[in-house]
Amino acid sequence: MNFKKVLGDNRVKPYLFKARYGVEKESKRVDLSGELAKTDHPKSISQRDDHPYIQRDFSELQMEIITPVTETLEELFNYLAAIHDVAYRSMGKNEMLWPLSMPPGLPEKEENIVIAKLKSVEDVQYREYLSDSYGRRKQMLCGVHFNFEFGEDFIQALFNAQSDIKDYRDFKTEIYLKATRNYLHYRWLFTYFYGASPSSEKNFFKEDSLHDAVRSIRSSKYGYTNSEDVQVSYSSIQNYLYDLTSMVQKGLLSKEKEFYSPVRLRGGKHVSELADHGIKYIELRNIDLNPFEPYGISYEQAEFLHLFLIYSLWKDEGENCDEWVKLGDSYNDVVALEHPLEHTKFKKEAKDIIDEMEHLVNLLDLPNSGTLFINLREMLTNPSKTLAGRLYKESEKSSQSKVATYIAKENYKKSWEKPYQLSGFTDMELSTQILMFDAIQQGIKVEVLDRQEQFLKLQLNDHVEYVKNGNMTSKDSYISTLIMENKTVTKKILQQHGFRVPEGEEFQTIEQALRSYDLFSAKPFVVKPKTTNYGLGISIFKEGANYEDYQKAITLAFKEDSSILIEEFIKGTEYRFFVLDEKVYAVLLRIPANVKGDSKHTIRELVMQKNLDPLRGRDHRTPLESIQLGELENLMLKSQGYRMDSIPEKDKIIYLRENSNISTGGDSIDVTNQIPEDYKKIAVDAVAALGVKICGIDLIIEDLNAPATNNNAYGIIEANFNPSMYMHVYPYQGESRRLTMHIIHYLFPELLQNQ
Repeated sequence: MNFKKVLGDNRVKPYLFKARYGVEKESKRVDLSGELAKTDHPKSISQRDDHPYIQRDFSELQMEIITPVTETLEELFNYLAAIHDVAYRSMGKNEMLWPLSMPPGLPEKEENIVIAKLKSVEDVQYREYLSDSYGRRKQMLCGVHFNFEFGEDFIQALFNAQSDIKDYRDFKTEIYLKATRNYLHYRWLFTYFYGASPSSEKNFFKEDSLHDAVRSIRSSKYGYTNSEDVQVSYSSIQNYLYDLTSMVQKGLLSKEKEFYSPVRLRGGKHVSELADHGIKYIELRNIDLNPFEPYGISYEQAEFLHLFLIYSLWKDEGENCDEWVKLGDSYNDVVALEHPLEHTKFKKEAKDIIDEMEHLVNLLDLPNSGTLFINLREMLTNPSKTLAGRLYKESEKSSQSKVATYIAKENYKKSWEKPYQLSGFTDMELSTQILMFDAIQQGIKVEVLDRQEQFLKLQLNDHVEYVKNGNMTSKDSYISTLIMENKTVTKKILQQHGFRVPEGEEFQTIEQALRSYDLFSAKPFVVKPKTTNYGLGISIFKEGANYEDYQKAITLAFKEDSSILIEEFIKGTEYRFFVLDEKVYAVLLRIPANVKGDSKHTIRELVMQKNLDPLRGRDHRTPLESIQLGELENLMLKSQGYRMDSIPEKDKIIYLRENSNISTGGDSIDVTNQIPEDYKKIAVDAVAALGVKICGIDLIIEDLNAPATNNNAYGIIEANFNPSMYMHVYPYQGESRRLTMHIIHYLFPELLQNQ
């Protein structure tokens, strides 16, 4: 078949870059000095052998990070970043991930390398077999497996554009076999550019060792390879399966999965599925960890692999398939053992391939970063720019081990820099990020259905739950959400059930509200929108208000909603109770946005200084919100006799808001253990009266020492259908309450049953 003609067909072009990706990346856990860790796999990570994201490889110290299958490289790297964050913070403050394929110094006695403590007896026995067959030292090599699937639309378009192969499955199989054979033939090119295991540390080699640095120990004959007797043909799927079966029958392999080819053909979980379903995707296994990337592989490497696999379809191959692959093996053996600063023996061939790839990219108008071919040519011209060359040059200044330890520490610092965030998803709302972190850690599959709307699909085995904004779930009905969203309805229902709520009136127009000025002007009152959250548009007047300030408050509230409420101000302290399934899990005291005077700086300057706190930010992406300086803040300052350019005296607390919402710059203080049980019962009963399972309910309490049954002991001012959780998880002061984990256990109670 003429692949060059078919790839250039206009019916194929729209689908050329459609693909699906996955990464499995192995790393060793080490302590902060760069020595192999002596601890077991982190207990905070679900201990399931089949954890979808974080597993153990051969050793208890080998952490394997597994991404879900993604439709784009951007999504792939988002998940890589997120799972790495979970891995780092699950290991704790005393461990980090080793950034090299080659292990750090190994124990003198091989038996001191601990085999993974898995629950499956069969999996442990298989590792013991590998230990006996290959030795435990070589098992400590790590790398990246890049799983690649051509888009189904792409393959279908190719199939429709040709007439040589009549059966679609046969055609699809030939697509993958051709790409595989050419990849195996030219894999030395990837070894040259991205090989990154030039030297070994102590006790890796049992006897003979390399006397000089090379490009890739892992990709060479000294790496983790089968015996030379293991030979498998890629000429057809039938020959591939026959040879694998034959190798097992001869005792050269214990199982098909012991075949350690640089490329595996995958039809499902088991090799036997290839016969029934054909090739579904291919697994590229010859990739060293990139020490200069925090996730072991760069976006540009992944982009190169995708383009190279398209090139592998386009490029003609040798007439004898098996000899073509073997020739690639011999080329790779040479390149892997070249010195890192040496020009490759196949420099001319490499240049021709790069030129051809770039021509193909331009011919087919394939997307690329724009710097890929510039960087490839630079590495070809100057070997010190390759990964092995860079690592070797850096190591000359000290040692490879010290360089690796330094890199590991930098990655470690980055992961702990903002522990409340989930890398790869930092544009999402913070409570959602924290929920995703906990779900990944617990081995629940997380799919982002709508990133902007914070809509997730969570799946544990066959159990699926949908979650929006961190805690909006199927456990609450649509009507219960509408009840809480409508402050008038909330008040009426609570009042009918005997709970104290503030008295007041609802207004639909500014004119109507202004005409009622005399009803409220001489007493404490609150103006707020009818349905909005986050404290937006709320004004509080503890001693009444003049007409001008009243008018401003009315206008601000109507900016947020088409209806507003004006209610009596209930005296006391406001507390947020987080109620989940008839239990209070957290209570928060929220202090309104404020600054402390120092007799030197203006209020504006003090606000700017306080906003420099790394915990403060915007749009609910940090545990605390930056303090704003708008109309409401100016109104509040005016009521206290201040302006923005006033300089308050030392230690004087200046409040910039009456309402205490964290979303408007307030401070969060956990007081869960200080709240009497009778007030917690009020919160639980009120939420039950609303017919709700998950709620943040706000109580005003004047005196915690007074019984809740006393007349006017409390007032309920609001019920929130989507209460923020991050402010409980990362309070300004007090104990952290991991509400996101309680949500997960509520949605997936089987997690607790399996502990």
